[in-house]
Amino acid sequence: MRIVGLITEYNPFHNGHLHHLRESLRITVADASVAVMSGHFLQRGEPALVDKWVRTEMALAAGVDLVLELPFPFACNSAPHFAMGAVQTLDALGVVDALCFGSETGVIDPLQTIARLLIERSDAIEDGTRERLRCGVSYPVARAEVMTELYPNLSPETLASPNNILGIEYLRALQITSSQMHAFTIPRLGADYHSTEVLDDIASATGIRKLIAEGDKVDHLLPAPGHEILKEALAEGRYLDRERLFTALQSFLLQEPERLKGLCQVTDGLDKRLIEAAMTAESYTDLVALIKSRQWTLTRIQRILSYVLLQLSATEMVGFLESGPLYLRLLGATEQGRKVLANARKKRSLPLISDPSRARATLRRFYQGQPARCQLAERMLNCDLRATRIYGLLQATQQRVHRNQDFFRPVQNV
Repeated sequence: MRIVGLITEYNPFHNGHLHHLRESLRITVADASVAVMSGHFLQRGEPALVDKWVRTEMALAAGVDLVLELPFPFACNSAPHFAMGAVQTLDALGVVDALCFGSETGVIDPLQTIARLLIERSDAIEDGTRERLRCGVSYPVARAEVMTELYPNLSPETLASPNNILGIEYLRALQITSSQMHAFTIPRLGADYHSTEVLDDIASATGIRKLIAEGDKVDHLLPAPGHEILKEALAEGRYLDRERLFTALQSFLLQEPERLKGLCQVTDGLDKRLIEAAMTAESYTDLVALIKSRQWTLTRIQRILSYVLLQLSATEMVGFLESGPLYLRLLGATEQGRKVLANARKKRSLPLISDPSRARATLRRFYQGQPARCQLAERMLNCDLRATRIYGLLQATQQRVHRNQDFFRPVQNV
């Protein structure tokens, strides 16, 4: 069985994702697909539109065979850490032959060249990038400027385009880990990553979320089964309520200032800025705008606010990133996906968690004789479980969440 890996957020699953899935299966001649998907908090720092089970169900209905959750420390992080965690997760399954991602170029060779240069000249590139960051330039632009200075033949557009940035990081992670997965890319269809423009039946996830927020129809932009699943979830209130998000953040930020000390990336006086903004802001968007500065970009602020919500310490994050993912969290599978799991049973290099109530026993059995690693795995899982509890409180539904949904929502099976 040949298997292709996909690195995803599906926020929500739309026609562009369906094209990516089908093309990935076609060009890799794969029999099955495995998606590594962010949970309740995403790479750019914001909570997802709908919960991870809705998004998993949409993916399975569209033809994805197996969905694994990317742990929070990697899902809600910068592109290099996001990519590394996702690649390590796919590799740990032990049966994924190829990785296929979307890019603006649709051509793998120039991206491979850039990924190799980032490894070979990492010190010079990072030093030059840091200098430009001090001048208020965003990280992607700063790094693109440094690399085009070092290598004038490189295209600045190739270096700074959102999907190319992630693609380059996937390729760099494959090289650093000496992964045996073969890399493929397909050109992105339709609107740009951040665009709200609708082109025929293709729109970005950003554009679709905007249409939903404005009460407009999106049925023509999503595969039919997925649209029905999303429609039902929205009707049940299983979506992010940004007012509740703002209230939750205020409740943390306006407590004792000492509670912010030691939290991940809350440094250089940012704690005072967070508190001052929370005292005057009137919405989540307003809060982010008041905190944002030349030093702290919008995306970085959104991630930091998520770390505040989860009370994630800098020390914990360092440990997580150094270790890489320490388990495979199963969210859903089709019949073909269950065959993939059966084939992977003796090839996996990480424990598989399908039922969090049995996770501790699973982790202790797998990490027998490695107590420090086992404890770190338990803390990583607790971070994911905490993300679920908090996301439950941020949903629009009037039914208050009094228990951890991870423990009573079963793995999705199709």
